[in-house]
Amino acid sequence: MNIKKQVTIGMMSAVLGILLIAGGTFAFFSDSETSNNTFAAGTLDLEMKPTALIDLDNMKPGDSMIRDFELHNNGTLDMSKVTLDTDYNVIDANGDNTEDFGAHIQVEFLYNVNNFDEVIYETTLAELKNMSPEAVSKNIFYPELGDEGLPAGETHDLIVKFVFLDNGADQNQFQGDALELAWTFTAYQKDGEQK
Repeated sequence: MNIKKQVTIGMMSAVLGILLIAGGTFAFFSDSETSNNTFAAGTLDLEMKPTALIDLDNMKPGDSMIRDFELHNNGTLDMSKVTLDTDYNVIDANGDNTEDFGAHIQVEFLYNVNNFDEVIYETTLAELKNMSPEAVSKNIFYPELGDEGLPAGETHDLIVKFVFLDNGADQNQFQGDALELAWTFTAYQKDGEQK
């Protein structure tokens, strides 16, 4: 290769290098915007008032008592359903029980706030304890709440009648006994939806 070609190739290489360096410094117009987004989770807040329904002494077979209470949805999300789980402990005063005291306590869930006469569902504490919370919800809450559930900010009144059943037989084994009842209400959110 002659010297002229070498000089030409060298010059072209230098020019190409300068163009590449200069090309990196060219300015282009640009603009940018920042999107600020927030994801905030809602809340489920079920409140029951009053929390103690029954505190009775000296019950006898045939006694009954009506108690009403409210379930409040204090959260920001609608509740699709509310379930009820029942548990109790019998304190056998004389150690002579051959039957479950809970089987002798009838529970009637009532509908009509003014007349207390329409029974939604009737069972005993023993049967209620053995039911799944979903079955309880279907029989007790669904007739009143329906597909709506318990919307945010709303209250549902629940009226319950407890009866110490008089079975017409000897119930002396329950004298002096006590039954400690625990009801656990659980609220569930509605299904997610397109926002």
